[in-house]
Amino acid sequence: MKGRPAPAYGLLRQIDALARAVLPGGLTALLLMLAAVPVGVPGLVPAVALPCVFFWSVFRPAALPPPVVFALGLLQDLLTAAPLGAGVLVLLVVHGLAVRWRRLLVKQSFLLVWVTFCGFTAGAAALGGALQALLAWQVLPVPPGAWQALLTAGLYPLLAWLLTRVHETMMRAEAAP
Repeated sequence: MKGRPAPAYGLLRQIDALARAVLPGGLTALLLMLAAVPVGVPGLVPAVALPCVFFWSVFRPAALPPPVVFALGLLQDLLTAAPLGAGVLVLLVVHGLAVRWRRLLVKQSFLLVWVTFCGFTAGAAALGGALQALLAWQVLPVPPGAWQALLTAGLYPLLAWLLTRVHETMMRAEAAP
């Protein structure tokens, strides 16, 4: 028989499948921890979390189920010293809406997906600000929330490019016999 040998079924195949299943959540967690390194850019952790959750929710929703999104939101809250649960709720809402709209978004151009993400970002910033104001029992200033939304929307193209490369590599690995 010519060509490639049949793949080995067993432990290596299971490890490969597990690694591909864990990669989106693990990569997002790694990026969150790298974003937490003090570099002088305030709000970098949430600005990395939201694009990653949105991207994986649209292009590979099975790899980022709600419990993983919950854990990522909790990690975000812990890394930013935000009120516990605020980031969790924002990421879960974004995840739910992105999964709901994924059939429409997955067929669109990058520009339209980015514009849609900008809308998600504005809504997430408003929800996050409202939750923090409610939990602190005080009205918070608008500029930090606006900065957060702009930073998040501006980081999306870079993160989407990186995550697209990872996603394409995963699809090639899954298509290989």
